Amino acid sequence: MPAVFSNRSLYLRPCMNSTHLQTSVIIIGAGPAGAGTSFFLSKYGIPHIVIDKAIFPRDKVCGDACSGKTALVINRANPDWLSEILADPADYLPSWGIKFVAPNGKPLDIPFSPNRTPQTKAPGFTVTRLHFDNFLFSKMASPRCTIFQNAIVTNITKTPGNITVTMGHAGATYSITAPLIIGADGDKSMVRKQFVGDNENSRTNAIGLRGYYTGITGMHPENFIELHFLPEVLPGYLWIFPLPNGMANAGVGILSDVVRKKKINLREQMLNAIKNNPQIAPRFANATLTDKIQGWGLPLAMHRQPISGDQFMLTGDAACLIDPFSGEGIGNALYSGMLAAAAAKEALEQNIFTAPFLKTAYDDVVYKRLGDEFKISATLQRLCKYPWLFNFVVNKACKSSSLRNTISSMFTDMDLREQLSKPSFYFKILFNK
Repeated sequence: MPAVFSNRSLYLRPCMNSTHLQTSVIIIGAGPAGAGTSFFLSKYGIPHIVIDKAIFPRDKVCGDACSGKTALVINRANPDWLSEILADPADYLPSWGIKFVAPNGKPLDIPFSPNRTPQTKAPGFTVTRLHFDNFLFSKMASPRCTIFQNAIVTNITKTPGNITVTMGHAGATYSITAPLIIGADGDKSMVRKQFVGDNENSRTNAIGLRGYYTGITGMHPENFIELHFLPEVLPGYLWIFPLPNGMANAGVGILSDVVRKKKINLREQMLNAIKNNPQIAPRFANATLTDKIQGWGLPLAMHRQPISGDQFMLTGDAACLIDPFSGEGIGNALYSGMLAAAAAKEALEQNIFTAPFLKTAYDDVVYKRLGDEFKISATLQRLCKYPWLFNFVVNKACKSSSLRNTISSMFTDMDLREQLSKPSFYFKILFNK
């Protein structure tokens, strides 16, 4: 029998030692993955409860770059929200392209929209996570959504037909029951550990460091984000992402097994590159670090793995959906949340919450939409081990407008992007000017 969605977001039943709440979906985490899920559950009229341990606004260590995927999901949730973002230059900086800098120091500018018109909207933007996550959080307000901030989940249990979350909030204890739970609680996901186990191979994880700076010079006039494949940080890279008000996010990312194997002090490596690399150092000569350098884990999508099971789904970092090459996490988190909400709607309508059903409704859809992109990015990530190859491609692209246009198109055309992972692509470059 199909489920009937109530107009009420929850039911309250006082218990002897706690308050019992009943709803259709429980979401743990109110970052981009949780917000994306909530947006579309509300659009579908599905009551749900969102639980987060933080109080918004709160910071999240990140690169702060949002791709076209971010804009796509926000536009589908509510086009007015995207218009609000694009009309706010004080907090959002539109970005029109990306600059690759090869290990030999040769730069390659790749516009995202080489044939744009005056009416074309910027495909991506940069914004601090402190601001952006609070923006998303504010948009979750809905009669279908009940939010608990500053809440501590103490237990998650599964019984036939129900998930029960026990949490503490404002000195009270709550017991929340729903047929479905969605883990949007990041790389240290409690939901993932509860239902999947901490089974992620360390080789698929990376470490990132972020620092906020003012006074970095040499930014692209159209706010291109920059990836520098410096010899000092390979097989990772150093990024410089411009932000509003003369700020910039500068950081490094590298596979964690490389850090362990080579016993790298990533902070020292980053600061050494900023101070001594001949391409980078002059741009930081008068720059000021405005806050301490902070790090975080990057659960990369290096291979397909289960992201759902009986009565649960995982989204965003909890599902290990960070792009292995670009490090993009925000867009994939929002996108997976959107798909999780659609799967939840289907599960509730059919009153089926089994692992095989959710695999078909969610896992298969996520990997159909994003799987090829992840495979190609994983291949490109492995190519970082070959500095000569980056030098070779960039040198050729700087001399060939057709090759530059091809690479530019790869950011929107996955069939073209797949060429980068094939040896034949480099063979053609070698013998064709």
